Amino acid sequence: MKNKGDQHMFQPDLEEILEKVDCRYTLIVEIAKRARQLVGGAEPLIEPANPNPVSQAIEEINQNKVTYIRKDD
Repeated sequence: MKNKGDQHMFQPDLEEILEKVDCRYTLIVEIAKRARQLVGGAEPLIEPANPNPVSQAIEEINQNKVTYIRKDD
């Protein structure tokens, strides 16, 4: 039974989510950017299973709702 207020972060399979980006650094940056958008009032792209914005961002990336485009320098 979950205690009220006991919130755990969403934990997808790391190998599965890393297939969606070119490196771990990119993944962390994209999670942080999307989490900041959610904190700033952006609408979630999925029905969040967890109110934590970082968990929501991870879940959105894992479900291919958020993608990125690498810009050439």
